[in-house]
Amino acid sequence: MKNTRKTKKFVKVVASAMLALLMLVAACSCSSKDAWPVDKETGLTELLIGGIGPTTGDNANYGNSVKNGAKLAVDEINAAGGVNGFKLVLNFQDSQSSPESAVSAYGKLMDLGMKVSIGCTLSGENASVVAAAKNDDIFLLSPSASSVSAIAGNDKAFRVCFSNPSQGTASAKYIKDFGLAKKIAVLYDSSNDYCQGLYDTFKAECEADGLEIVTVQTYTGTTNTDFSAQISAIKASGAELVFLPIYAADAAKILTQAAHTNAFEGMIPFGCDGLDGILEKISDKADAEGVMLLTPFAADAADEKVQKFVVAYQKAYSKVPDQFAADGYDAVYAIVEAMKNAGITSEDKDNFTSRIVAAMTKITVDGLTGKMTWTADGETTKDAKAMVIKNGVAVLYTK
Repeated sequence: MKNTRKTKKFVKVVASAMLALLMLVAACSCSSKDAWPVDKETGLTELLIGGIGPTTGDNANYGNSVKNGAKLAVDEINAAGGVNGFKLVLNFQDSQSSPESAVSAYGKLMDLGMKVSIGCTLSGENASVVAAAKNDDIFLLSPSASSVSAIAGNDKAFRVCFSNPSQGTASAKYIKDFGLAKKIAVLYDSSNDYCQGLYDTFKAECEADGLEIVTVQTYTGTTNTDFSAQISAIKASGAELVFLPIYAADAAKILTQAAHTNAFEGMIPFGCDGLDGILEKISDKADAEGVMLLTPFAADAADEKVQKFVVAYQKAYSKVPDQFAADGYDAVYAIVEAMKNAGITSEDKDNFTSRIVAAMTKITVDGLTGKMTWTADGETTKDAKAMVIKNGVAVLYTK
């Protein structure tokens, strides 16, 4: 009997301790999520903007560009006194191009008190956290996650970039409207959502516009080293253009291997925003000569705000900004514009997320990537441009 009583007493003690621990953890979680720290130097309320993307590995150029562009915007806004009593604070976590790592990074940002998110750079990463953002009542504006699944099921999630369906459709229309080709070869990663989504809508639009896809060649994320079979098939296909709805790292390998046999001679290699950064990935820039990519941003555009951004970016990072950098920059300014429209201030910030979401469909942002508006499903509308690589430099394409 004594042992039983001691056991019961021990269980009660352990249970009480566990309950106290859980309450402490909950209290800490609530305090970090709900707290609004004040910057000691400026006296402004801190607004933590979380970001996630690859800053290491094959896709690091995308994540670092988004991070750098967003940081430039944050620094500009803070230098001008912040916004409505807030000082913006950017915390950007490395996803290592892994959805699992993105989930961990998201959890870390929530623990740090994230109030708004510029989401994830890559589509698969964003898709892995979009449900959590909805459950946590976090407004999410991804600069560059373009797949349908990246923001699906979350009415608090938006994007700055074109969606995959719109990119695929726009690419086919551009090829037709500018008379670039009538016979097209396609080479893409069938294991990747971004690539597959682009191909599906591109194919549909080609059929509608009377463009002939003469061969479709695929590979996967585990077979992306030797492209000799696919390149040979494309060379023999009679194609006038090869559509590459893929990322720059794979495109660099393909173009380098094709150059060994002049396999793409007489063809136009054409891609979407995933090809942005190709010049950083390819060993010999001559192998990328003539490559075209559809993009809403051109660093050599005459627009005054674009040139101001390019100069500031080059000064800060010693390189020419790409579309992903512009997307990151525009995302921060879109958040600020939504806050202003919603009348959110450091003294009036209740229902923060719902007010920003409501404002997103009312604002117009004249950004680096175009004049943007948003629909309730999170999609943006703006014009697309095409870049072409000439003499080792990406310039705005003109017919």
